Amino acid sequence: MKKEGKERKGLSRQAKTNLVGYSFILPNIIGVCAFTLFPMVFALIISFTDWDYTKGIGNWNFIGIQNFVDMWSDEWFTSALVNTIVFAVGVVPVTVFLAMVLAVIIDNYCFAKLPIRLALFMPYVSNIVAVAIVWVMMYSPWGPFTQLVKALGVENPPQWLGDTHWALPAIMLMTVWSGVGYAVMIYTSSIQGLPKDVYEAADIDGAGAVTKFFKLTIPFLSPTTFFLIITTFITSFQVFGQIQIMTRGGPGTSTNVLVYYIYTSAFTFYRMGYASAMSWVLFALLFIVTIIQWRGQKKWVSY
Repeated sequence: MKKEGKERKGLSRQAKTNLVGYSFILPNIIGVCAFTLFPMVFALIISFTDWDYTKGIGNWNFIGIQNFVDMWSDEWFTSALVNTIVFAVGVVPVTVFLAMVLAVIIDNYCFAKLPIRLALFMPYVSNIVAVAIVWVMMYSPWGPFTQLVKALGVENPPQWLGDTHWALPAIMLMTVWSGVGYAVMIYTSSIQGLPKDVYEAADIDGAGAVTKFFKLTIPFLSPTTFFLIITTFITSFQVFGQIQIMTRGGPGTSTNVLVYYIYTSAFTFYRMGYASAMSWVLFALLFIVTIIQWRGQKKWVSY
């Protein structure tokens, strides 16, 4: 009887311990349900409606998959999707490769390593509105980019953010500049753990810096590279702040990206159902990228 009483007492203590643990994570669970799961389910429901949120909740008509069908004949949507893909394809490889090169150079050849890394990281943690406004002034007719082009002998330099051909590349350049510092910090932490004996053996064999970079550093950093490619790609697909501040999707549709078009459809044209349908298409695209990540992870990290 005493043994049974002890077991019950032990179970009671375990239950109390579990209750304390669950109480600590309960606020986080409530936050995830309230601000992530519920909005996702609600957006899925209204994506099958023609809801205009200015008319109140529940004042909608069920139209099935019509929103998902209509978007592919919408020139604004297809243009936004193409611009988003071009933006991601242009930003991701440049950011990742440039960060890898900078991380290796700083680690091997720089003396004030920490201040340099902090200087590169500052744009990433700075307010996107402030950063975008500074770059708008840099692209202005009296800004450094225009003055540099004039100094090189070009009489009529492009208007950058006002030019349909240059607006998106200009924003891509700003995005690479602001995001490369984060990738450098990630690469730096990985470089610190590389096997030094392998590099010493390469030095004995007479391998140069370039050979070691391509034959050793790049393969050793492949897991980190894969992680940065996936995260940077997802971030590029969700670009919004710099578009909103710098161009508002213009000129024309040259910088109209998917997230910005979702925003304007919902809060400018009041087509909340249509915007929700596009947001789920964006979710599907990012989900596909995640599946590719899981499928290709073993191949990338094997070296």
